[in-house]
Amino acid sequence: MQQRVGLQEEWLAQRGHLFPWVPVCLAAGIGGYFTLTFEPTLVHFTWVGGAALLLAVLSRVVPYALRPVFWVGVLICAGGLLAGFRAHELTEPVLGWRYYGPVEGRIVGIDRSSSDAVRLTLDNVRLRDVSPQKTPYRVRISLHGDQGFVTPEPGLWVMTTAHLSPPGGPVEPGGFDFQRHAWFLQLGAMGYTRNPVLIRAPPDGTQRIFAMRMGLSRIVQDAIPGESGAFAAAIMTGDRSGIGQDTLRDLRISNLAHLLAISGLHMGLLAGFIFGTLRYGFALVPYLGLRVATKKLAAVIAIAVAAGYLALSGGNVATERAFVMVLVALVAVLLDRQVFSLRAVAVAAVIVLCFRPEALLGPGFQMSFAATTALVAVFGWMREAPLWRGPKWLRPVTAVVLSSFVAGAATAPIAAAHFNQIAHYGLIANVLSVPLMGLLVMPAAVIAVLLMPIGLAAPALWVMQQSVAWILGVAHWVSGLEGARGVIISPEFTVLPLLGLGALLVFLWQGRLRFVGLAPVAVALWLWAGTDRPDVLIAENGALVGVMTPQGRALNREKGAGFIALNWLENDGDGALQGNAAARWQDVTPDAVQIRAMRGKKAANQLTSCAAGDWIVLNVDPAEIETMQDLPCTVLHPKTLRKTGSLALYQTEDGIKTISARQVSGTRLWNMR
Repeated sequence: MQQRVGLQEEWLAQRGHLFPWVPVCLAAGIGGYFTLTFEPTLVHFTWVGGAALLLAVLSRVVPYALRPVFWVGVLICAGGLLAGFRAHELTEPVLGWRYYGPVEGRIVGIDRSSSDAVRLTLDNVRLRDVSPQKTPYRVRISLHGDQGFVTPEPGLWVMTTAHLSPPGGPVEPGGFDFQRHAWFLQLGAMGYTRNPVLIRAPPDGTQRIFAMRMGLSRIVQDAIPGESGAFAAAIMTGDRSGIGQDTLRDLRISNLAHLLAISGLHMGLLAGFIFGTLRYGFALVPYLGLRVATKKLAAVIAIAVAAGYLALSGGNVATERAFVMVLVALVAVLLDRQVFSLRAVAVAAVIVLCFRPEALLGPGFQMSFAATTALVAVFGWMREAPLWRGPKWLRPVTAVVLSSFVAGAATAPIAAAHFNQIAHYGLIANVLSVPLMGLLVMPAAVIAVLLMPIGLAAPALWVMQQSVAWILGVAHWVSGLEGARGVIISPEFTVLPLLGLGALLVFLWQGRLRFVGLAPVAVALWLWAGTDRPDVLIAENGALVGVMTPQGRALNREKGAGFIALNWLENDGDGALQGNAAARWQDVTPDAVQIRAMRGKKAANQLTSCAAGDWIVLNVDPAEIETMQDLPCTVLHPKTLRKTGSLALYQTEDGIKTISARQVSGTRLWNMR
């Protein structure tokens, strides 16, 4: 009886604290949609909508204490409907074959690929002998070779001869699904060119904001040379095309890569600087200070500046998410509500999920809201139970260290799961760098933009240059320390949801039962520690094969398919380079899966015999497919692998267990080509 009374008290204690669970329920429905292995039809969506309506009606007739339970169902159904609507809304043609020929289009994006090549995103695409109904809405082309003929400019209409392919599927079953990612970016083809890009027509003036971004980026990089200028341009305009791969690598290893992306930190620092400066500036004018609600006026102007920063930075998903969070905080100021609360974080999450439900799957959404939720919850607990924080002069330092530790602890499992690495000295790097972002870099950036029209931005840009040079110096120093980067195995699918559920119970539940959330966290970590990696991995085009050995995964190629090789090794928790992994190939023994990787047309067409139980992987389609159907072994080549996607093979007591990427992902909108 006492236990029943205790549970009732726990449940009643949640009154007034249930709203933060709204985005959690929406996320459950969105996640449910993306984990389906079939594409729901209109009938399915109708049934889900009907169930949501029925649950909403029933919630009006059940006892008051039970109503939240019914609304959980309503919100989960709503999340699934939102995700389905968004996926169908973005439907555009996807290239269904390899294409080589003329490509024409308008430049709407400029960045760099993982191989450090300049990369253009084109819309209004035209392909030779391809009807408009089958032409992708956007394509992305990496520029190789001598490209000095044309300087890419926003809105420029260009043409070239390029190789294009459909977006690739997961590099291994259950891995990151780039096809899905490309679908929501409306990218219908990817490729490269070694031919010069030619101008077909000048900009038509429709990319004004993009042109402003790139113009400001050039001004900043001209004033601040080297990697410091590229970093400054990235945080001011979102243009990361000037940053090299070595700098990016050091920023990731030191856990400072978040300073590069325009996210909550930058938007918050900008809005906070504008809000604080205007509020105290207005207070110095007695006429305004006595007659106008200067706090709210400052909030309105800060919202306008943040919106301008959103537009100027390119408006990517991370920046939109950051703007929403800042907007919620400043609107709370206008409404005289508490700015930093779990309710405000929940409102921001609901807005993001409603407009971009696919953001749930990205590490940016997960890490930003994990960090924000943890910070608000922990500092809220500290307000309720004041703790000794040292003398007043030391409290700012204590706050920086504590906030860096809390945010780092909240995001570390997510970063490890997505990127397979742990920054061992990330706390040190952030303590040495983050204060400069708030005290010098962002204020100097604002002042520089304001003074540029009158040609007096040089002092502010000099301050930015020195501050950014310090941050980059910290990144290079920390990344160079022994053991700075730890690698970790990629977890199975259930680990992150369990970790998230446990953490949310700890942060959002009111009362002693919140510590029940430690149970799913423990289960998730146990599952992570016991993750079983495939004995053999086969790329979806047959270009790469990886066999697990006692020394780590052995690869059949020293060069080529570098992106796939990197992902396989990182998912294994293996820090080896592709060349080192290829050196292990000679140690592959037949007691593992008996597999042969054969390259080239000559090898494919000379395959006339093999033993039963052998696995033969070819990287080209054989000329005589009928002949191979009579062989006792299993022959895999690009034509067969296109149907299955990448393959994972496990050695079991009953033989070889095969799992394909298509089995895991199913048949969805983004892979139906």
